[in-house]
Amino acid sequence: MLVKEILDARTEPVFSLEFFPPKKQEDWDKLFATITNLNPLEPSYVSVTYGAGGSTRERTHNLVTRIQQETGLTVVSHLTCIGAEKCEIESVLKLYREHGIKNVLALRGDKPADIPTLEEAIKDFPHAIDLVRFIRENFPEMGIGVAGFPEGHPETPNRMKELEFLKEKVDAGADYIVTQLFFDNRDYFDYVERCDLAGITVPIIPGIMPIMSKKGMIRMGELALGSRIPSKLLRKVLEASDDKEVAEIGVNWATSQVQELLDHKVKGIHFYTLNLSEATLKIFRNLKRG
Repeated sequence: MLVKEILDARTEPVFSLEFFPPKKQEDWDKLFATITNLNPLEPSYVSVTYGAGGSTRERTHNLVTRIQQETGLTVVSHLTCIGAEKCEIESVLKLYREHGIKNVLALRGDKPADIPTLEEAIKDFPHAIDLVRFIRENFPEMGIGVAGFPEGHPETPNRMKELEFLKEKVDAGADYIVTQLFFDNRDYFDYVERCDLAGITVPIIPGIMPIMSKKGMIRMGELALGSRIPSKLLRKVLEASDDKEVAEIGVNWATSQVQELLDHKVKGIHFYTLNLSEATLKIFRNLKRG
């Protein structure tokens, strides 16, 4: 199914999970054990990330097709266009079409580390909207998601301009928005309201990732530039005696976030799993449903 169809059909919030293709062959079995552990949560769809400049393209495709073949889950493949030519993107999308993969998350992507400047990395697709337009024009049957940034896109300090760009992506054919991780729901609720004021009416799915270690917290700040850790959460993490306590704090904080989001009748929630199942399972056990 298309993610758009899933979101339209369900009256209750949907849950989705994100994975990344393992670098080592021995980690593939571990990942599928994680997916098996998370199956009881009945995710409506799962997504698979895509490395900078298409660096994990083959592994991403292998993982997407294997998940679809072995689990029957609807799969969304990330697709980044930075450093890519139209012929490359067309080839990937034709391959997805052949394998019955109908959903992509269209992203510009990060600059590859081996290319000095962003300008040098850009080829046929300067921005994500160019990728959205290309997909919609050439593969109209595809479902298209795009990224949203409740705390602001790190490269667009003008928040009103940022929403203008987002509206253009939706008008170009994006079906829904999935947000970068955030730790304060007020940022998400404000973002949704501002999107509404900008005329953006597609579903905006909040992305949640619990802090699991002090080192992981620092790493998250590097990967999700512009993300803000509220002082209350930061204090708890810094005062924790070890990472076991940090993980408990992170799960409890994320549980509170998810519970409030569900109480506000969001269309869905997207979990960044980091290919692990324990934290997501604990969050689900903690929730008060119904």
